[in-house]
Order: sequence, then structure tokens, then C-alpha cells
Amino acid sequence: MLVLDGVGAGAAVDADRFGDAGADTLGHVAAAVGGLRVPALERLGLGAIAPLAGVGVPDRPAALVGRLAERSAAKDTTTGHWELMGCRTDFAPPTYPDGFPPEVMDAFAAATGRGWLCNAPASGTEVIETFGAEHLRTGDPIVYTSADSVFQVAAHEDMMGLEELYAACAAARSILAGPHAVSRVIARPFAGAPGAFRRIPGRRDLSLPPGGPTALDRLTGAGVPVHGVGKIAQVFAFRGVAADHPTAGNADGMATVARLLREVDAGLVFANLIDFDQSYGHRNDPDGFAACLAEFDAALPAVLDVLRPGDLLIVTADHGNDPTFPSTDHNREWVPLLVHAPGWDPAGARWAGEYGDVGQTVLDWLAPAAPREGLSGRPIPLPGAAAPMPTER
Repeated sequence: MLVLDGVGAGAAVDADRFGDAGADTLGHVAAAVGGLRVPALERLGLGAIAPLAGVGVPDRPAALVGRLAERSAAKDTTTGHWELMGCRTDFAPPTYPDGFPPEVMDAFAAATGRGWLCNAPASGTEVIETFGAEHLRTGDPIVYTSADSVFQVAAHEDMMGLEELYAACAAARSILAGPHAVSRVIARPFAGAPGAFRRIPGRRDLSLPPGGPTALDRLTGAGVPVHGVGKIAQVFAFRGVAADHPTAGNADGMATVARLLREVDAGLVFANLIDFDQSYGHRNDPDGFAACLAEFDAALPAVLDVLRPGDLLIVTADHGNDPTFPSTDHNREWVPLLVHAPGWDPAGARWAGEYGDVGQTVLDWLAPAAPREGLSGRPIPLPGAAAPMPTER
């Protein structure tokens, strides 16, 4: 299962409630660059989900195609991943458009023995340019947030090593409980000199545990191993994930998936591919986003080639992040769905459903006898007829 972080497929029916009417990550990126070049995704049927400049529609797509709607009350990464695995969230976690209140920041300073800088919504790359030099002078970490429910801590590798940064984030996670229970605390290490600061590998997400059962819990209970690639284990607070495979980005993630498909005989390989969202969506960079899609597409055949009879590939997303949209935040969008199995001709099958359908389908494929109580969604019938596509945009 490949989650293309931030790759939405058109404004959801309720997008206006989130200020996202008109968002369309894939459609707007394709238009902005004069057409996408993604032949592997085209063969699977990406162009059959919605019209995309540069992407044709094959007569017989190699995958079932569709779009999924989010039902949870938020549009962040954690909420999206949880709902994909059947855990719908009916409340929006707290956000802090004016920064975190004194009781949070005072407790953070007491726990770390340091002060803090910024404490406001900010772009992750801009905030280190703005506050990086002061951070090096004072030793105070940079704390910032966004429109999402996140508490982010940026620190230079020469001022706070990874272990101290992680300890500071763990302290923040314990402080941010009750009414301040943000979805994620994120460690953001960086390096370089003033004027040339850059993020470096070592990001760590400390999420709340899912608020209910997930398909990962059901798989684990049935003895089915779950391999989390990228930040999957972190997003689920390591619950229901047997093996954690951190990665440095999409290329590393796809290489790890291909390796696991060669080495693992059974179970779920569940990958988050973060570069679309982190590097291009949040930076309003449609050209970079399109190039990232092309790079993913070039790596996809290596995964398709190692699929064996009895394997199932699901490609989807967790939310939108339209780089042409006025804001730099996530968007409430449909997400694409491509479902492929070696030797299966889906015969043009389409599916219109919700995020939780993915988790139910994973359970049908890997642990059909596992209990489903408390999980949202319905399984996609594979192979066989599927429901018609929706027309709402």
C-alpha cells in the first residue's frame, strides 16, 4: 500500500467547509506544467479517475480506479492515515493560529531548560531562515505550527543533537495532552550556516495513538505482520506495526518497498511517500510537485515487477496539498485510488467510496476472518463489479 502524501484528486463535496473549494492537486499541477508525464500511472488508469493534462486513458486500465472521500473532521496526515485504516475521527484536534498559550510554552521551557523562538504558524523552510541565526546565538529551539494540529520543533544539529531534539519533542508530547492534545509533535533538524540553512534527515513524528481500533490492530491480532515504511509507524504511534523502516524520502521509500516485496513472504507493506507534501505542496511549487510525480512514476515499475500472484497493490493518498492554491496548507479533497493485482483484469472497474474502504479491503485480502467491529468503510470487491464513480467535484 502506497500513500502519496498530499496527492489529492479534486475538491471534496464538503471542501467549502474547510476553505478549500476549487482545490485540485493533481488537476492543477498537470495544468500548471503543461501536462504530466507518468506512463506507469497512466497504464494503471490514473487518467480515468479525472481528466488530467498529459495523461491518457487506456482502453483497459491495469487497475481498478476510483476516488475516496474523507469523513473525519480534519484534513491532516494523521487523521487521513487513521481513517484509511478504518479509524474515523469525529472531532478536529486543536490548532493554534495565534501560537501556543503560555502554559504550554512555559512548561516546554521548564522541561528543556531552554527558551524558545517564534511560536507562530510558519513555513518550515522560512522559519529556519528567519530564526536560525538567533537559534545559534541563544540555543533556544524554534517552535512553530501551521494550519494543521502540529507542534514543530526545529533545531540546528550543532546546537541540539538529534537525541536532545527528540527528548525535547518527547517532553512536548507529554505536555500537549487534554485540551492541548495536538495531533503530532514533529522534530525538524537542520544544518548549514546563516543564509544557507537546510533541513536534514532525522525528522520524527510523535503522534497521538489512534482513538479507536484500526485495521493494523486487526492484522496484528490475526498474526499478520505489518511493515511500516517511512513515517507509518510514527503516525500510528507504533501501534499495530511490527517492523519500522524509516526512510529519507520517496526514492528511499520506493526502494525499501521493492526490497521488502522481494524479501517478505506475507503481510502488509504500508508506505508513506512524503516528498509531494513536505517538499512541494507546502512550498507552493507545482513544477517540483510534477517532477516528484514523474520520479515516483519512474520508480513504480520496479515495485510492479516484483509483485507475485496473490499480491495486491493499493495506491492512494491521505489528503490534498494543491501547490497552486493560495495557502500552503492541506486541502480537503477526494484522493485517488488505484488497485492492482498481477494477472487480474479489472475490466474497467471503478469504485466510489471513502477512506475506510482501504482498510476493509486490506483485511479482506490478508485476514478475512479478523473482526471488523469499530472500523469504518466497506471492502472493495476484488475481482468483480464495483460501484459507479461519483460526479461531484
